[in-house]
Amino acid sequence: MNKGQLVEAVAGQLGSRVAAEDAVDVVLDVMVRAVVAGEAVQVTGFGTLESVQRAARYARNPQTGERVRVKKTTVPRFRAGQGFKDLVSGTRKLPKTGPAVAKAPKGSLAPGKTVAAGPTGTKAAAKRSAAAPAVIAKKTTAKKAAAARMSTALATKKAAAVTRKTAPAGGKKTAAPAKRSTRPATA
Repeated sequence: MNKGQLVEAVAGQLGSRVAAEDAVDVVLDVMVRAVVAGEAVQVTGFGTLESVQRAARYARNPQTGERVRVKKTTVPRFRAGQGFKDLVSGTRKLPKTGPAVAKAPKGSLAPGKTVAAGPTGTKAAAKRSAAAPAVIAKKTTAKKAAAARMSTALATKKAAAVTRKTAPAGGKKTAAPAKRSTRPATA
């Protein structure tokens, strides 16, 4: 899809091609200006557009094979949001009507306000945001404990397998029987 096709698709939703073209131009302009200024543009459910620094490095010229110095540079980077990833991978179905990605939480688009505290700063929202690190810590601890149990169980199974390979079938260690001579005894 190119820009003209995008404008046509938006015009189908808005009803006017002129309004759609203006809307697309304004949105793209605002996003580009924000990224050039060093800000990240985050659209909930869609993704994040930001500028990142690439360090100076050495590369190879593919034609000659010689080593070439590449200066440090700043480049734009897009990281898809989880909702967008789920739709593309097929784990979530695309809705037949309405927006494809989740809308931003109410009040999150107002400048100077945080999403965690909510637009009104309610106690419940503050309590949820304060409890989040504790929940993450509990989950991390539980995962580490489960991993430790798994590694202990795996070590026990390996030790048992080694013991079975080296021990006789009866489980007891017995001395090898003495060899009997087949020569007749002389008296």
